[in-house]
Amino acid sequence: MIELNLLNKKIKDSGMTMVAIAEKSGMSRETLYNKLSGNSDFKASEIMGISETLRLSNAERDEIFFTK
Repeated sequence: MIELNLLNKKIKDSGMTMVAIAEKSGMSRETLYNKLSGNSDFKASEIMGISETLRLSNAERDEIFFTK
């Protein structure tokens, strides 16, 4: 289960627009919005893209994307 609240906070704290985050993460804006709305799951490549774009540590990435 993904911690969407924590991910949204990291996105807000980054100061980047959703469009910029989506593009740098390798997905469309619409895809990112769908993922953040819980309409679909993140693929491994998207998790890596978001992690790199937001400069998440491994611990932060795991806390957001790999919680139980």
